[in-house]
Amino acid sequence: MTSHNSGAGAQPQNRTPQSIGFLLLDNFTLISLASAVEPLRMANQLSGRELYRWTTLTVDGGQVWASDGLQITPDASMHKAPPMDAIVVCGGVGIQRTVTREHVSWLQSQARQHRRLGAVCTGSWALACAGLLDGFDCSVHWECLAAMQEAFPRVNMSTRLFTLDRNRFTSSGGTAPMDMMLHLISRDHGRELSAAISEMFVYERIRNEQDHQRVPLKHMLGTNQPKLQEIVALMEANLEEPIDLDELAVYVSVSRRQLERLFQKYLHCSPSRYYLKLRLVRARQLLKQTPMSIIEVASICGFVSTPHFSKCYREYYGTPPREERFSSNTAKHITMIPLPQSLVLSPLSRALSTLNDARDESTFASVRL
Repeated sequence: MTSHNSGAGAQPQNRTPQSIGFLLLDNFTLISLASAVEPLRMANQLSGRELYRWTTLTVDGGQVWASDGLQITPDASMHKAPPMDAIVVCGGVGIQRTVTREHVSWLQSQARQHRRLGAVCTGSWALACAGLLDGFDCSVHWECLAAMQEAFPRVNMSTRLFTLDRNRFTSSGGTAPMDMMLHLISRDHGRELSAAISEMFVYERIRNEQDHQRVPLKHMLGTNQPKLQEIVALMEANLEEPIDLDELAVYVSVSRRQLERLFQKYLHCSPSRYYLKLRLVRARQLLKQTPMSIIEVASICGFVSTPHFSKCYREYYGTPPREERFSSNTAKHITMIPLPQSLVLSPLSRALSTLNDARDESTFASVRL
């Protein structure tokens, strides 16, 4: 995946296919791998061209088990991998035990060759172990977030679904890799293609870098801060009619000053800022997922006026609610074009093979790049 700025347009059509290696660690999560690979396959199908190639790798080329017990046979050993444009580390369960010195050494060698480096699920742990995320913003599955913050203080950890930072791209788990790959495909080949891919996967909305994982507060705080957890639970249960902070403090038997200190120490913001964030996150969900008017959304999320809501929303998300609603509802249009008669496919790669298999699909070559 290219590492140019997000505002850049689609790339020229005569580019060679981008080659991406997926390094499978023991107990990797299959859903994260599939979420990363399938958009590449569909990009090829819808464009009618081999835009991407992918190769699965393990340390020695031997079989590897996914976290669900399925056994996967990779394409090659990482030491015998063909030249790659990018490497994506696929992590999963027990990541601290599955990353070896051999993994670390090989990833460092790839960095020296200026490969773009990515990770899905808990794969960021491997890149961090190799010192390849120092000074970079990084996403990881929330279960691994606290451990990474403790183990790698030079890495800028985030709760975002995915993070793109220069030549690093990292995502959390589940289906988040799909959002990341769709975003990268949009950078490479335009929004029409990524929108068409999301439609093929019945993917309602392509999430972006502003979307965050829903990290359970008890996971972030452990069991040591029951009062803070209780306060946040009260906030979450009272978004439409926000409770005054002095009243919240009384409910949990702490002073207003103690309340402020708890939030600053553990959540790195003031109580009022955290409360506002909860309301705005809820507002964004309603704007994107319901037909409610902006006035109704503002009221349900505890804002006394629509102008005040719009001002807060723009300051937090960088776009006004009306534009958020418009972008969510805009229909994605696929331009159908004839299958190029000159397209000749040869079995040079697995990507080409899958592309050839898709030639009879009604969507083949349906998006003009």
